[in-house]
Amino acid sequence: MNLLSAKNLSHTFDYELFSNISLDLESGESIAIIGVSGSGKSTLLHILSTLLKPNKGSVSLFGEDVSKMQKKRLAEIKRNEIGLVFQSHYLFKGFTSFENLEVAAILSNQEVDSALLKRLNIDGTIHQKVTELSGGQQQRVSIARVLTKKPRLLFVDEPTGNLDKTTAHEVMDIFFEYLKEYNAGMVLVTHDEALAYKCSKVYKLFNKELVKVD
Repeated sequence: MNLLSAKNLSHTFDYELFSNISLDLESGESIAIIGVSGSGKSTLLHILSTLLKPNKGSVSLFGEDVSKMQKKRLAEIKRNEIGLVFQSHYLFKGFTSFENLEVAAILSNQEVDSALLKRLNIDGTIHQKVTELSGGQQQRVSIARVLTKKPRLLFVDEPTGNLDKTTAHEVMDIFFEYLKEYNAGMVLVTHDEALAYKCSKVYKLFNKELVKVD
């Protein structure tokens, strides 16, 4: 099933960032987008995940054109079907880790997965306030919160920036296991080419164009 389709995307801030970009993502697939800082990788991810509207072009999620969706329908998709993981964790600071996960579980009508907590090595700190955790622990809680929703489509922006190299690869393996188990899809933005080449497809944003890398 087609999860994501982008056609002829262009975007400009004070200057043209990129133009005429198209890509497709099917169930079970993962796409990595690499490129130098400032090339527009995160902006493209924000457009694909509906956080930002493109100047030109269209984005479809699960076969529906985002620009033609009613606000209620788009809100449902963002709440239940899409998972966003950023380098900044955006956790509720006054809550414990478990309370952060409970919020996601309640909103998406899911349950907190104890096996996932153990896999991410946060089961021993789950009842601590998030402000008491290290940056790496907070990031893993953030990842657990997103996967608790059981989204069909993941948008992941530099998710391992706060993690050491070994932990980073372990966390990415969890994402790939999730894609396989739930037949989900993922768009990953990363500077780490070793992580990128674990994905089904790799694209490079260069000179305003998105080029597929063999």
